[in-house]
Amino acid sequence: MGKEGNGVLTEVNGHKTYQYFTQEEISKHNEQGDYWLSIHGKVYNVSHWLKKHPGGRRIIASYAGQDATDVWTAMHNDKVLVSKYMKPLEVGLVKDQQETELQADFRQLRKYVEDNKLLEANYFFYIANFVSIVLMEVAAYQILSQFGIGWIPYLITAFILTTAQAQLGWLQHDFGHLSVFKSRRLNHIAHQLIIGHMKAASSHWWNFRHFLHHSKPNIIKKDPDIDISYLFLLGENLPKYFGQKKKGFMPYNFQHKYFFILGPPLLLPIYFHLENLYFVFKRRDWLDLLMTISFFYKLGWLYGPILGGWGTFGMYMFVRFLESHWFTWVTQMNHIPCDINWDKPKDWFHLQLESTCNIEPGIFEDWFTGHLNYQIEHHLFPTMPRHNFYKVAELVQSLCKKHGVEYRCKTLLNGFADIVRSLEKSGQMWHDAYYHE
Repeated sequence: MGKEGNGVLTEVNGHKTYQYFTQEEISKHNEQGDYWLSIHGKVYNVSHWLKKHPGGRRIIASYAGQDATDVWTAMHNDKVLVSKYMKPLEVGLVKDQQETELQADFRQLRKYVEDNKLLEANYFFYIANFVSIVLMEVAAYQILSQFGIGWIPYLITAFILTTAQAQLGWLQHDFGHLSVFKSRRLNHIAHQLIIGHMKAASSHWWNFRHFLHHSKPNIIKKDPDIDISYLFLLGENLPKYFGQKKKGFMPYNFQHKYFFILGPPLLLPIYFHLENLYFVFKRRDWLDLLMTISFFYKLGWLYGPILGGWGTFGMYMFVRFLESHWFTWVTQMNHIPCDINWDKPKDWFHLQLESTCNIEPGIFEDWFTGHLNYQIEHHLFPTMPRHNFYKVAELVQSLCKKHGVEYRCKTLLNGFADIVRSLEKSGQMWHDAYYHE
């Protein structure tokens, strides 16, 4: 006797026989309500499960009809547990599963990383990092409370608080990527406390947005970090498309100039505040909202008696204004000057190398960027603790050299300058397409 299971699994005399699907057949299941993907040669129907995905439905949808083996491996540090939840979603096997030499070499490098415990954190590094941030916040408060609100102690306090907030940004990033504790739950708790209570942002908002960025970096309509066409056009493809279709309403040929007004000054103080509020109320994420409220309660309790209500708010916005410049230049120098394109079949290694670049290492560069100057290594191994990036960098470079893949590394100042140069180039391409094509 036999019976159909999931429409493609057949059970005969107690034994399951899997149907085989070609990658072409799998690729057809990429429409709303019909999402399939493959991982390690197994085919999964995630059409109804994607809403339950802890990392957000859009990550699953972004890989619909594609092989998600390497992104799944990179983003999960608890694979045994996750695999149990995936078991009921299996619908078949990939026919004639193929692995390129590059994919095999990279997966071997991944095994080396795991075997040599490069995905395990040094707790002393993170304790020292956290303690230094707390000491900065204490010093900032003491300076203002002891020396009054003259412009010199005010500015010193603001700069110290900005430094503390920037470093907290890099620290929450580590917990958000599950890079510190072995337990997913402990990482989430620490992340929610740090980004919520210490930075006034939603942890779930950050997770959904940032994980999507990592899964499809610089991919148009999939990476939220480049979905800013209402202000800026990035890369070569979007400017041509907008120009030819006469879309958009900004003078994009001047975007490299108004970037200094509408970019770094407004990203954290305006855009991210509005995005956070919209997210938590839309999702009714009251715990994240409570964490944000606790941040402002603490801020008012500490600085209200010294600066007054509006003075405290002014200090907060000034700090966010300064931090926004720090955050924007550091995070965008690794991506904006790189390839920005529509989604095309591409292996994990090429996808990450073509959409990211590194900044030369150094004591200051590592600290200033929160080790995001090792952006290539971070994107290839997103759950790796940042203090281990340098240990794998040479191996990644060797792999690039072997397979003829460009490994881009710049000075910090060149990284900053390339943001502006890239914006100017993209803006000119839009202008040429709009007026001459």
